[in-house]
Amino acid sequence: MATSNRIIKKYPNRRLYDTEISSYITLEEVRQLVLDGEIFEVRDAKTNDDLTRSVLLQIIAEHEQLGQPMFSVPLLTQIIRFYGDALQGLMGPYLERSMQVFLEQQQQFRKQLTSVVGQTPWAMLNDLTTRNMDLWQNLQRSLVESANARTAAKPAPDGNAATGNSGTGHAHGGAPPRPVGAKSGGKSPR
Repeated sequence: MATSNRIIKKYPNRRLYDTEISSYITLEEVRQLVLDGEIFEVRDAKTNDDLTRSVLLQIIAEHEQLGQPMFSVPLLTQIIRFYGDALQGLMGPYLERSMQVFLEQQQQFRKQLTSVVGQTPWAMLNDLTTRNMDLWQNLQRSLVESANARTAAKPAPDGNAATGNSGTGHAHGGAPPRPVGAKSGGKSPR
């Protein structure tokens, strides 16, 4: 693996030129660099702008059209909805951390699978799934707590707390809504 970033230049004709091997390469060869763990940057040949993300997204888009897609329509729709949302800045790090946890669990599972000592693969898988769910729930909890902390710290335009109400704790500033069929006076219907 190279110690410095490998530079790939992208020309206006959409061709990719690998400066390390002084040759044009295909998008599939760029994908192979990713699989090989090579560190590289894709730069616009004229402006020197960093195009690495757009090329990687292009590789993902092409592979999503082949075989079994990794991203479902609901998942992609939800990701698109996060653009422009207040939580957009948290989503990237959250997805990165989720991927790290997944990769760590995958490596641990492979290690355990190769050294099965008196434990069936199904028991190991159940154990790993339980631990993975705990980590996933902790990640979600920390994301929600972080989002709540950011929301609480930001004053509302009228000077009230970030909830935007007059301190009643309810969305419309009044008493909490009564369940359907409940009578006033504190007694429940029989």
